[in-house]
Amino acid sequence: MNPPISNKMFHSDEDKKYQMEKYSSAFSLADMEIFVFPELLFSLVLANIMSPAIWRWKEDPWFAKINQMNPYRRILRLKQFIIEHYEFNLDLDTWGLTTKDREMDRFKDFIDADILSRSNALFGYEGDKYYFNLDIRRHFGLDKYTSDIIPYWKTETVEAMDAFRNKEGYRVGAGECVSLSTLYAAALYVVCEIPLEDIYLLATPLHSQNFVNINEGLITNNRRIVTKRMLFNGTELSNKAQRALRNEHVTIVANNTGYVHTMYPEATIDRAAYEKGMKALRGYLRTDVDMGILANFLRDFSSLQKCFQIRHDYHGKARYIGAEKVYAYEHRSPYHVNDNTRDRLLAEIDEYAFYADPLPGRILLNKFEAFFAQQPLDLNKKEDLDRLLAEFNCTCASTYEIGKALLEFIAIDPCLPHGGKTFIPSEPITLEPGMSREAVVEHLDTLRECHPVADLAFYAFRDLTRIDWAPFLKAAIERNPVCIEAASPLGDDALIEQLQAWPNESIYEGPRLAQPDETWNFKRGDGGEKILLLAHLLKARYPERSYTVTISPDEALLTGEGIKYALPSAKGLKNTFVV
Repeated sequence: MNPPISNKMFHSDEDKKYQMEKYSSAFSLADMEIFVFPELLFSLVLANIMSPAIWRWKEDPWFAKINQMNPYRRILRLKQFIIEHYEFNLDLDTWGLTTKDREMDRFKDFIDADILSRSNALFGYEGDKYYFNLDIRRHFGLDKYTSDIIPYWKTETVEAMDAFRNKEGYRVGAGECVSLSTLYAAALYVVCEIPLEDIYLLATPLHSQNFVNINEGLITNNRRIVTKRMLFNGTELSNKAQRALRNEHVTIVANNTGYVHTMYPEATIDRAAYEKGMKALRGYLRTDVDMGILANFLRDFSSLQKCFQIRHDYHGKARYIGAEKVYAYEHRSPYHVNDNTRDRLLAEIDEYAFYADPLPGRILLNKFEAFFAQQPLDLNKKEDLDRLLAEFNCTCASTYEIGKALLEFIAIDPCLPHGGKTFIPSEPITLEPGMSREAVVEHLDTLRECHPVADLAFYAFRDLTRIDWAPFLKAAIERNPVCIEAASPLGDDALIEQLQAWPNESIYEGPRLAQPDETWNFKRGDGGEKILLLAHLLKARYPERSYTVTISPDEALLTGEGIKYALPSAKGLKNTFVV
């Protein structure tokens, strides 16, 4: 077993308190905890990499020939698997509520409250007004609570994501954006054998996604992936994929070498690895202008479509149509304005929509095919930009307005946490692609004494034979509000009857335990998990009483005032504690 937190060397009581909050947060994994303790982000990736659940994906027939595919085709295969097996979930009732005051009191000795409120969505940050034109509390359904109430929004392990299948109203697994990003990162390594060095986790105050540095780059965005070509196609999906990086500060960038955080002056990430990845990210977020990109731009900036017209040569004669009408037809057609299917799209449109003569005051979109064919454009050069802008001559918008919108469309400048940081890198966590699960776990175990991210990974993994129980119990007693509220209508006897009726099966394999809200939400658990849940609920009802939990390899026992209750356990664990 790893040495208890209480036995580790600390410089002060404050350091001991800090470590206990951090290690206990590896079990609750709330978004705000990951923001305060950024090591947790990659620790959860490693916990998922250690999970047998993801390794079993490799046995699915869907991945039967994945080793014969190039890396990009492997990722496409993974994307479809995740889309079919997981849903996005941001339900406020799943993990319960807490208060700003309570969480600020937890973190007040570690962080600056003003910086926290300007950087984290739960403590006052509202995002760019372009991104959120609604009040953030109303957007997330918090307006029915007082302004002090905030959701836990716990990030799920892969096991908890899979367990949503057992929850009423869910067809498949589920998770919020951080859960999906850490799931993707782990599966990219395990299933697709993408090197960890090429995976960067990006967290903003309102979103979490990954940048994968292969080919021209791609990002994972909730369940989907977005290539560079997709990012600039001007659709609603690409707009959603852009929003966080276009409109928010990136608060955390993490990979296998460490992290850089907007709030902390010291960065543990390897500087060369960080600069390499962020250079690739900036390249991914910019595109050159050609005919296809111009057409995509007009799809996105629909207000400018009225400035353009399209010529269609039909039966040997030219006819003209307003661009907005063509884009409207595009919505219900397999053909598109931006590629070589445009003529087919135009042929589908009723001939009465066309005019025999050019529409006055409008720019002819077709002329740009010859314009872009003349020579490549570099819009960083003033002469190239002026040459392009001169072509935007119309009566409905200024050249400046069109040019400004186009330049915004083709370039996203991410606000990264870099300036003024002191880079103090730790040793990278190196896992070679193709390693077995057993080799991965063994290697990570050898790093624990010197690498806090590897150590925290075993806590997020929840193997109680390898970790100190104290942080697990602290999280269990302090941060599981859902079961308390949901069980409140039940008397003690009815509560015990309900726990007994649930299946005696854990969502975690082996000597790993669920937290009380996980047991309650998914209505199943090993005897040890049910006994822990019962102890938590009784302590909440009768705070003046003490309860002793004794877990042995084949039984879990709860004793206290007026109760002695035992359930069989198959976890093989042994411990006694008082709550």
